[in-house]
Amino acid sequence: MYEKFGQFIDGKWQQSSDKDTYEVINPANEEIIGQASKATSKDVDAALKSAAKGLQVWKKTPPWQRAYIIRKIADRMREKQDVLAKWMTLEVGKPLAEAKGEISGAADIFEWNAEETKRIYGQTVESRFEDTRVHVYYQPVGVVAALTPWNFPAVLSARKISTALAAGCSVIIKPDVITPGVVMEMVDICRECGVPPGVVNLLSGDPPSIAQQLISSDIIKKISITGSSRVGKLILKQAADKVQRVTMELSGHSPFIVFEDADIKKAADIAIAAKFRNNGQVCISPNRFYIHESKKDEFVNLFVDKTKKLKIGDGMNPDTQLGPLTTKKRLSEVEELVEKTRQEGAKILSGGKRPAGFNKGFFYEPTIFDNVKDNFTIMKQEPFGPLVPMLSFKSFDEVIKRANNHELGLCSYVCTKSMDKAYLASEQLETGSVAVNTGVVAIAEAPFGGIKQSGYGREGGSNAIKDYLNVKYTHLGIRG
Repeated sequence: MYEKFGQFIDGKWQQSSDKDTYEVINPANEEIIGQASKATSKDVDAALKSAAKGLQVWKKTPPWQRAYIIRKIADRMREKQDVLAKWMTLEVGKPLAEAKGEISGAADIFEWNAEETKRIYGQTVESRFEDTRVHVYYQPVGVVAALTPWNFPAVLSARKISTALAAGCSVIIKPDVITPGVVMEMVDICRECGVPPGVVNLLSGDPPSIAQQLISSDIIKKISITGSSRVGKLILKQAADKVQRVTMELSGHSPFIVFEDADIKKAADIAIAAKFRNNGQVCISPNRFYIHESKKDEFVNLFVDKTKKLKIGDGMNPDTQLGPLTTKKRLSEVEELVEKTRQEGAKILSGGKRPAGFNKGFFYEPTIFDNVKDNFTIMKQEPFGPLVPMLSFKSFDEVIKRANNHELGLCSYVCTKSMDKAYLASEQLETGSVAVNTGVVAIAEAPFGGIKQSGYGREGGSNAIKDYLNVKYTHLGIRG
């Protein structure tokens, strides 16, 4: 399936310089999808030179022309939604309907940035001197290295590619080895829609070695990474040598707070949709459930009942609501955390094992815990799977303090009918985003990112493009 792609350099698909490949596995049946091209250091050098050349063309391309091409990419992605979604389901394992939703969201991001490229506003500042003028304007930062993970390959690649293009930058996208196909298809759409050679490049292969070579190059001026906090810290240390600009969206461990006045049925529906999207393999997945003591039994019983009705299966089956975990490694880590949580004293209310009837595939049952304490491993370590620890609380101040007692700060969720609780919780929760009475967080028009060890910088919204631009100030004497 990967034969028509490979490395995308200087506007052309090509095999790696030594023609080496690696296997890509379908997590639903553990079968080999195909052999994807594996880049060499020679290929990385070629991509760097290509991007440097492409930058000279793209930064001089008028904003309205850039906008036309980026919007064309959005439209073409919508036309090829079924093809892109099939790639994603085969590689990631998420249900096809969910994959289609991600492609739609990725197209929205391209459409948003098509408009942003026309709205890179400068500023005229009133000078203190009669014979000078003060101008502030923005220029592309340069060549961007975009490093994306496997869990949301389309949306996360779209954020980086489209924002770079909108700002007038060239970009080298590095998809994860687990999900190269869907990103290759997206990059091919960029080619189809008239992005000049060298402006968008793709390197497929070993993430650490490719990332290290990119970051060590003088050509790279900005790095955008979505990944774990551990990997983000490594990237940041490497980038420090070149003082490269870095945008990092890293790990999360989101609290989900249900106050006593919440609509419990709606809260349970929101929680299930948010928790089990991509089988919990989401950086903003709710991972610490704090339910007011007066409503805990009602919420937990409803949550367990609804969770047991979720249909587990191959994502290509239209009835499937919960696909497999994406890798064997992820499955092993989830199993280890479940056993650790049980040993620490938690009670398993539902799940806790691989589902019956699945001889192949990385499937695991949604698992709900009770009798969990704040010092349990699962309350500190990002589970990145379908694991749900349930806890109770007594008061507003108590739950806010407990929710904030974590080194990560990406997202949080609040369910309440009270305006004062909604506002005060939103203001006091130490996260980059707060979702009140909704499970929808990452949208094209809003800034997305974290605080604390969840990273810095923002993707999405009008803020994002500023991270891809240099600010220049000119003090102009008019009587030269």
